[in-house]
Amino acid sequence: MSNTNTGTTAGALFTRTDPALGDFAVRPLDLTQDIELLHGWVTHPKASFWMMQDASLADVEREYRSIAANEHHEAYIGLHNGRPAFLMERYNPAHVELVGLYEPQAGDVGMHFLTAPSDTPVHGFTRAVITTVMAMLFDDPATARVVVEPDVHNKAVHALNEAVGFEIVRKIAKPEKDAYLSTCTREQYLAAIGVTTR
Repeated sequence: MSNTNTGTTAGALFTRTDPALGDFAVRPLDLTQDIELLHGWVTHPKASFWMMQDASLADVEREYRSIAANEHHEAYIGLHNGRPAFLMERYNPAHVELVGLYEPQAGDVGMHFLTAPSDTPVHGFTRAVITTVMAMLFDDPATARVVVEPDVHNKAVHALNEAVGFEIVRKIAKPEKDAYLSTCTREQYLAAIGVTTR
């Protein structure tokens, strides 16, 4: 890893401590220091569903500069115990990704996440990451429901989504893939992680 400043929680927008795996934090993506790291993640064979396998460094930078310039789309780096460990994107599905493919509701927020490749996988890590992502999204009181559109063939993500409360609404055809439109309300998320509400 060529970056020296990525391994801190300075500038974190959200933090969460997982009882089993330790500290997670989320900070804004900084392309000046994160681009090489990001390129390695999105082009890794394990990131096939990210659909950037053959992207050059310039391609990745162009894509994420476009996201940074879009008022309806943001990208973040997630940290685990101070080290970069995942990518998170938050978007407004009424304007990005799902325009014309579903009926948006007030408080809808879309998200993508990608865990960094690892030679030594940690049991429960990806579930801890998606739980952190969902906790950050619902930390905003304006978020009523999270909407996702994973590839129909991405069985691992379907299982993770279900574990944090998502329900598949229907299959949709996007230009780049067939996807399962899935939604998770705040109540469904809290029930899935074992938090009771009245």
